[in-house]
Amino acid sequence: MEERRGFGQRRGGFRGRSERGGFAPKPVEVGKEYEVDIQEMSRRGEGIARVQGLVIFVPNAKEGQHVKIKVTRISSRFAEAEVVGEGESQKGEEGTE
Repeated sequence: MEERRGFGQRRGGFRGRSERGGFAPKPVEVGKEYEVDIQEMSRRGEGIARVQGLVIFVPNAKEGQHVKIKVTRISSRFAEAEVVGEGESQKGEEGTE
């Protein structure tokens, strides 16, 4: 006889998890530094940057800034970081008039 499942019960699947049973690896690591662009502001007033789609909350950063950050915490859906300096200017950004 076929097994019947009630409403809302799922059969297997990974849904964002790796094959080893844990969550997929994140594109950032705690303690490492990254240069990012602050793309928008959160409701709490923190800057929001993204690294390969992962949202990173950055206190004391404003929208439009290019900053160097150090990752302080990683959770399953986002990361937190602190500003450690201004990002290096990219080629063509400096005015030479």
